[in-house]
Amino acid sequence: MADMVSVHQNNAALDEYGPGLVAVFVGGTSGIGESTAQAFVRHALNPRVYLVGQNAEQAARIITEMQESNPRAEVRFLKKDISLLGDVDDACREIQERDNEVNILFMSPGVSKGGYSTQEGLDKKLSLHYYARMRFVVNLMPQLTMGSNRLSRVISVLGAGGEGPLILEDLALKTNYSLRNCANHAITMTSLAMNELSQAHPSISFIHTYPGVVKTNLTRDMGTVAHAGAKMLLNLAAPWIVPLKESGERHLYLATNKIFGRLATRRVITAPPANTEFTMQAYLVDYRGLPRQNLKLLQRYNRDGISRTVWAHTLDVFKQCECK
Repeated sequence: MADMVSVHQNNAALDEYGPGLVAVFVGGTSGIGESTAQAFVRHALNPRVYLVGQNAEQAARIITEMQESNPRAEVRFLKKDISLLGDVDDACREIQERDNEVNILFMSPGVSKGGYSTQEGLDKKLSLHYYARMRFVVNLMPQLTMGSNRLSRVISVLGAGGEGPLILEDLALKTNYSLRNCANHAITMTSLAMNELSQAHPSISFIHTYPGVVKTNLTRDMGTVAHAGAKMLLNLAAPWIVPLKESGERHLYLATNKIFGRLATRRVITAPPANTEFTMQAYLVDYRGLPRQNLKLLQRYNRDGISRTVWAHTLDVFKQCECK
């Protein structure tokens, strides 16, 4: 576990990676994404940053603050509806036109409401939490691979450790939608997909994090009653809340500390009863860097080939959306 002294020491030494690190923050105009982006700009040497989101007013404020904290930072805002895979593709093309290398792909977009379909036929919440994020990874894989000479990390902030059962005959939740099922599918498919991607792309670190209780504006789209309930729960959880600025510093640590590099010792899970070893190639951790994963479920799904099933489904969804 990294204490804040270690976190600050790591982040203060970020210039050791050299100038011109390129970072993409999907959902970077608020919450943990914004806080991590701000921390990155404060510590990096001549960084190049892409903020992907919809709120141009927020982005303008953030860019001004970033340029004040680091005048040598180059920051661009890409206004996109990232629940739409078509907009994800557009954002990636704009990034690829300017940069051959991406060092950090940090993804934290989200919405509290569910059950609303996008024009591509996907649930908006499930798309923001899973499909759109994986589309960014697939599209930017050449740039991430180029970045691996010094730093290449993919971070998805969601709910590592909260993996739950999948409805295998309805992974997109077309007929079995609920907020609980949506959370189970987004979290579990993220962990499984990242493990598949880690094995296919060993030069890149894939990190799925559980951020803890952080006060963000994720409840902004809730109704009055639900918003009041969420506010009450946050008040009750006050002793355990991670301050937003601290969350950003901690996530920057996860995105840059060498312990989460591809050469770090990987965790091993012994799989009973076959006495074989299941090695998670992706990092599933909490905001402190401690392992957090539903080992028994992931172990069983790995044994049964569900990781490959999930990834094949993901690619199939991408193809279907391209045809619309």
